[in-house]
Amino acid sequence: MGARAARGRIGANCLLGFWEVGHTLRVADSAEKIPLRVAVIGVGALGQHHARIYGELAREGGVELTGIFDANLEQARRIASEIGTSVHESIDAAIAASDALSVVTPTTTHFEIAGKLLRAGRHVLVEKPMTDTSEHATALVALAHEQGRVLQVGHVERFNPVLSYLEKAAPEPRFIETHRLSSYPKRSTDIGVVLDLMIHDLDVVLAFVKSPVVSVDAVGVPVLSRSEDIANARLRFANGCVANVTVSRVSPERLRKIRVFSGGESPSYISLDYQAQEGFLYRLGSDEEKESSLLKKLFLAKDSAIVSEFAGKKIVREPVPIEKEQPLKLELKHFVECVKKRLTPIVSGASAKVALDLAFEITEQIRALDGKK
Repeated sequence: MGARAARGRIGANCLLGFWEVGHTLRVADSAEKIPLRVAVIGVGALGQHHARIYGELAREGGVELTGIFDANLEQARRIASEIGTSVHESIDAAIAASDALSVVTPTTTHFEIAGKLLRAGRHVLVEKPMTDTSEHATALVALAHEQGRVLQVGHVERFNPVLSYLEKAAPEPRFIETHRLSSYPKRSTDIGVVLDLMIHDLDVVLAFVKSPVVSVDAVGVPVLSRSEDIANARLRFANGCVANVTVSRVSPERLRKIRVFSGGESPSYISLDYQAQEGFLYRLGSDEEKESSLLKKLFLAKDSAIVSEFAGKKIVREPVPIEKEQPLKLELKHFVECVKKRLTPIVSGASAKVALDLAFEITEQIRALDGKK
């Protein structure tokens, strides 16, 4: 059997070796060893990084990057030259050459393009937001299920080492505050800041709290766009947790932080920086822990545990032990693994739709308030 014929066993024309067990799809071990043929549709500001990382994975032997496609041929040729790959003449050509594809195009095109790929029997990673309507998202989830194909959505923060630490260190979140600020973008101006930026934090908070949202109170303001450029939402969950989520894409500074107050037997406060992949844990200290010297507080505070006394109690501030990684690379490696092993992605289409529907609810509240003016 030739190499291309062997690779076809992972593609659309043959389902031999696949079976479903609960929510996890599995594939014969032999297919896992075959390089997965991948391509990228859309190589703009974000898509070019998908292509670059697939190129890295190809050099590591996990995938074969068949090429890229972009409606802007000049852009496609430039990116292809930079990373050493080919340009597909059309989406159909990319489909024919590939088993799995990243869709990194404007949100309004996601439904049409991702749907075409799934109907062709290809596995799809579509960037967030998955679609621009809830109905389209439902249709894509159903289509992926019918075709027996992996549908993953690009909520990259789920792969940030910061979140992995947070889930272990704050098992009983009671109050969460997130800030995601950036300057005005050259991309994603076809959607408001809720679908552009806030949806990242909505997805993270929903996955972290693991409780239904019972109330939403939102406000937003358009500044440079027709839709909101600044927004805030206060979410209350059935388990009593409250999350305050703030986003802006007209900020002079770039900021991506989450702060969590956790209850239970060991209450704590954690402040984490997604961008720097660092932060601090604050907890009550034990009687055995001695207060740190002034010298240590002044010069070693960033890398060492600091013990201070407040109101007769000891408070310990510890730098969080996070091993820095490239979240997008972890996301793409996860996608490849899910395709090869037929696993349900961490951010499946169904999971992403929950965050998307919440984002739509917030957007509708903002528009309703704006309409009253």
